Amino acid sequence: MAYYQCAMMEIETKFNVLNEEFSLQYDRNPISNIKTRLKKPLSIRDKLLRQGLPVTLSTMVEGLQDVAGVRVVCAFQSDVYLLAEALLKQDDITLISRKDYIENPKPNGYRSLHLIVAVPIFLAHEKRMMKVEIQLRTIAMDSWASLEHQLCYKKSVDFNEAMAAELLYCAGLSRELDLRMDSLRNLVQNEAVSAELWANAPTLP
Repeated sequence: MAYYQCAMMEIETKFNVLNEEFSLQYDRNPISNIKTRLKKPLSIRDKLLRQGLPVTLSTMVEGLQDVAGVRVVCAFQSDVYLLAEALLKQDDITLISRKDYIENPKPNGYRSLHLIVAVPIFLAHEKRMMKVEIQLRTIAMDSWASLEHQLCYKKSVDFNEAMAAELLYCAGLSRELDLRMDSLRNLVQNEAVSAELWANAPTLP
């Protein structure tokens, strides 16, 4: 588990560096916050049992891809793809799988970009490749997912069709918010560029 913890630290550092670089380039921070999560041993055991796998260390390493998790919450939807592309360009990152639930949301409305990557950690006498699940989402996506988790996760109450429809409707509202905010950001950027060009334009004699 310490190795997975180190892998999460590596990924978190990479995103912090990218955030600093893009803050200088675009004069704003694309990352709102970063959260890390290490799966608990009981959760690992339960997931292995649900998948019909033996509860062993080797099965965990080979069979599970989400023991270590990093969630990156971005300001705008375009930032999600900007950061994902920048991370995957790094030569020590190996992409294992990619699931785009932003372009193709889950039936309940869940949206996020999921990446499973392998990242090296350097120990005293060896290098190990460790798998990390990365979720990239906007503030709106994260708010919806957090509330959906509180409403639905491990509750004894059955979630009926009317509740599910309302949840899906709220997911649509969060998607519309992301699209509108991206458009507004583009307008602001274009205005800023126009103002700079006008300010630097040569004065006519």
